Amino acid sequence: MILNPDPSLLNNLYWITLFAVIVSSTSGVLKAGFQKFDLFGVIIIAIATGLGGGSLRDMLLDRDVFWIHNQAFFIASFGSAIIIFITARFIVISPRLFLIPDAAGLATFAIAGTLASLMVEAPWLVASFMGVMTGTMGAIFRDLLCNEKPIVFQSPLYATVSWGGSLVFIALLHFHFEVTTAAIVSGLSIFFSRLLAIHYNISLPKFRFKS
Repeated sequence: MILNPDPSLLNNLYWITLFAVIVSSTSGVLKAGFQKFDLFGVIIIAIATGLGGGSLRDMLLDRDVFWIHNQAFFIASFGSAIIIFITARFIVISPRLFLIPDAAGLATFAIAGTLASLMVEAPWLVASFMGVMTGTMGAIFRDLLCNEKPIVFQSPLYATVSWGGSLVFIALLHFHFEVTTAAIVSGLSIFFSRLLAIHYNISLPKFRFKS
């Protein structure tokens, strides 16, 4: 499946990516905040979370790295870090609140990654995996920088729901759904599937040796 990068499609990709950067950066700030990092540490974690997955995707696809090509994404990530850093001093934030922007970032970056890949003529299966990588790598960078085991390898249905939602997005486009509609439907499916997996503790079988 190939999507021609017309102005409407590029506009969709811009706004999906901008939202993804903001919510992913917010999850990075909250994770850094629970680690008691200083302001500089918070900003670095936010930027790594909000821009890391998309940067890796663009380098692999030989595209201009999105936040270097348009610094509005860098400003959005930086601004999110500052706003949450200040806000947290005035309101009580539950550690579980981190899961909401994390799930939102996973969903929106998965769709943005898949869409960007289709626009450079990546095969549909590769495009769907690029969506997974875009959605998860920022979280992996965040957790590693916070000296924690990456949530993607141990948390209920993380990358799995991302890949499923990316495939749903491609299927909807194949059946001629409008891009915005397909993005909303598949993005919400990832978001709510992730939250339901957390609530009911649904996960894939873990590797184990025969005893």
